[in-house]
Amino acid sequence: MLSFFRRKKPDAADTDTAKRPSLDELAAAFPNAPAPGTAESEAAPQAADGALTGDASAAPPGPVDAAPTPPAQPSPTAPVHRAPAEPVPAEVIAAALESESVPGRLSTSGTAGRADALDAALAPSARTAPEESPEPVAAAEDRKGWRDRLRGSAFARAFGGLFSRNPKLDDDLLDEIETALLTADVGVAATTQLVESLRKRMKAREFADAQALLAALRNDLLAMLRPVAVPLQIDRNARPFVLLTVGVNGVGKTTTIGKLAKRFKDEGRPLMLAAGDTFRAAAVAQLQAWGDRNGVPVVAQGQNADAASVAFDALQAAKSRGTEVLIADTAGRLHTQQGLMAELGKIKRVLAKLDPAAPHEVLMVIDGTTGQNALSQLRQFHAAVGVTGLVVTKLDGTAKGGVVFALAREFGIPIRFAGIGERPEDLRVFDAEAFVDALLPEALGA
Repeated sequence: MLSFFRRKKPDAADTDTAKRPSLDELAAAFPNAPAPGTAESEAAPQAADGALTGDASAAPPGPVDAAPTPPAQPSPTAPVHRAPAEPVPAEVIAAALESESVPGRLSTSGTAGRADALDAALAPSARTAPEESPEPVAAAEDRKGWRDRLRGSAFARAFGGLFSRNPKLDDDLLDEIETALLTADVGVAATTQLVESLRKRMKAREFADAQALLAALRNDLLAMLRPVAVPLQIDRNARPFVLLTVGVNGVGKTTTIGKLAKRFKDEGRPLMLAAGDTFRAAAVAQLQAWGDRNGVPVVAQGQNADAASVAFDALQAAKSRGTEVLIADTAGRLHTQQGLMAELGKIKRVLAKLDPAAPHEVLMVIDGTTGQNALSQLRQFHAAVGVTGLVVTKLDGTAKGGVVFALAREFGIPIRFAGIGERPEDLRVFDAEAFVDALLPEALGA
């Protein structure tokens, strides 16, 4: 055995020194082997200092090639540092390399092990690095969504064609703007106010070109809508917050309620629906389908039931369950039918018996395609139940869109939401700037 080992020893010397086993390991594995030369005896303490600790005596005797090959151990006095991507405090590096500097501790050695230690030390700082806020991108996409949905309206098409040819700044341009506003259902009063303001400023030479006039028109339209762009605020102290929806036939009240239910459900608000439209066929089933889709309970009594009784039972149930929001549906009715309008007043009085502050919000749904008739509708409903908020729907179709400015100018009632699509997320909180920017061209020739 010893002669075999002596024959193999010159071959082992030819191998890389970083892979050769230490003398102490050889001595422990072969206790009867002759002592090495003087030069090797002097180098033995240095090799022993760099050897990994382990139970080498338990390994059975065998050829040198079968002995375990320990990885190279770097000197503690010359640590190898991997260049980090950003400055790292010295305390972090010292803590990561502490295991290698303690004698007798088995740890991963070499550059790869130290790199792993540095990766572990740098990981918390990488995880806690602040991410770039996506809010500006989301806001830009939201504005683009408004423009994409409203570009087919009569308002957007009229002004897009007017300013696409880079018109000359003169009285003829003002006359065309006046015609476009009237055609888009802005109304005579609001149109006169806008055009006369532009005419006065043009004569005072405040506009250098048509682009400046377009910017002034945008500011005037925003000034008309900003006071009514007030989002709906849910009073958490009112348990429940009662929201009564009203409107004429076919404006989309039940669909709006379903979309509001999804919005409130996503916000984590416990809510309940009251199927108060007991006149229209399948209205109760439609609201129940929205409730099942959103996981919201619906209080209903069936076809031809008393709507005030349904609202009363729903309010009682919402109070007993601690519901935060109660949305009550009502049947669509023509504003010219005084008897039907009186029924709305009855519903409001019945709700006030349980909660004197109820309903906390009377939300009227208006079809965006209605035109100037929406003014008379709002006038009659406001007189009957006191409308506190508006929802303008169907603005993404053939709606002219200008009625929003007429409503804002004459009544000043807050516009809570705008419907610009069929999906639940297309019921948007009304944004005056996004609405005006979607109706007007971005620049001349656009």
